[in-house]
Amino acid sequence: MEDTLQSFDNRQKAVRRKHTRMAKGYVTKLRKDGVFVQTPDSKSGNYALRLLVIALVALFAFKSFVLYWLGTEVYQGHVDALAAGSTSEKIGAFLMQIDPITAKIAEVLSPFAG
Repeated sequence: MEDTLQSFDNRQKAVRRKHTRMAKGYVTKLRKDGVFVQTPDSKSGNYALRLLVIALVALFAFKSFVLYWLGTEVYQGHVDALAAGSTSEKIGAFLMQIDPITAKIAEVLSPFAG
């Protein structure tokens, strides 16, 4: 009796997992024997990668806007002040340093000064 209950629990967990995956997207295919089968879509994941890309884009956009707003000299002065601080401020200085991508985006923003 205990084996039957364990088997039922395993099947129920499998159905719940498949249902959760199919709720995120599925593909309907026709097998060779003429039966339509719906399977979970494999490309509906990678949320962590999307979140990382969005965070990086937001960081570069923020850095570029602040660089454009303050100017290179003032911005670099703030970064140097951070670099002279505690460990967390040094990490912030490393992240906020002027890199080629930030400089290019700030340069693109400069014609819009009005």
